[in-house]
Amino acid sequence: MIDETIAEIREMQTHSSSVVAVKATRALSELTERDHATVEEFERDLERNVSALKRANPSHASLFNAMQTVLVNVVDREDTVAEAKSLLEDVIDRVVEDVQQGKSRAAQNAVSIFEDGETFLTHDFSSTVLEAVETAAADGNNLTAYVTEARPRYLGRKAARRLAEIDRVDTHLMVDGAAGTFLEDCDRVVVGMDCIVEDTLYNRVGTYPIVATANHLDVPVTVVGSAAKIVDDGFVFENEFRSPAEVSLEPIEDVVIENPAYDATPVELVDEVITDNVVENL
Repeated sequence: MIDETIAEIREMQTHSSSVVAVKATRALSELTERDHATVEEFERDLERNVSALKRANPSHASLFNAMQTVLVNVVDREDTVAEAKSLLEDVIDRVVEDVQQGKSRAAQNAVSIFEDGETFLTHDFSSTVLEAVETAAADGNNLTAYVTEARPRYLGRKAARRLAEIDRVDTHLMVDGAAGTFLEDCDRVVVGMDCIVEDTLYNRVGTYPIVATANHLDVPVTVVGSAAKIVDDGFVFENEFRSPAEVSLEPIEDVVIENPAYDATPVELVDEVITDNVVENL
């Protein structure tokens, strides 16, 4: 199960980091079914598999945090193999619940930023942002949403379709490069996050120019996401460079095609970060 999960996670580059974290954490339950002669042997097995799962998708901070949380709460905690395995099962349940509920709590904390008649711009597909918008609209707020296509993979188109299904949300879709044209008409920018590492926000490529332009135009920027995606130390973000075919189906002679999946935005350009734990004004 763990080996299969590692292979799946390596392919889940465009999936929510929370989904990846939950899948990896649940996979560790396989260890409770293996034979271990001593607690030390069990803990070494746990540490090896946690390391392998983290390496499977090094760009996801939620995965890193989930694996670290399991280790901290299981290793050196019990005296017998049976007790250690029972503790691992309990910790897996707690970590999965925290990751899953964290997104919804962050969305609920973000609802209050939306006001009736407001126009906002969003980039990429953030289920947390979408949940916040849906709740705000259900509360009676009429909103206008500008949505970028969000290359690579055009996940913004998926977000636009979801927003268009929400009553009271007037949805507009545009190419990424047109964001600057419409930002002056927006009351705020609202985006999710792949992760925040120290003073840098990593998110779908195109986030940085949108945030920088919004900063220049004095349009406030709000980042919404689970606190599990924020890492202080011990994690090094690794960007993903996707297939050149997503940019050009035909090779172009003497041209190197670059197709990064994420970019880095200085957090100092962001006005507030809303998580399940806190609303932090920057």
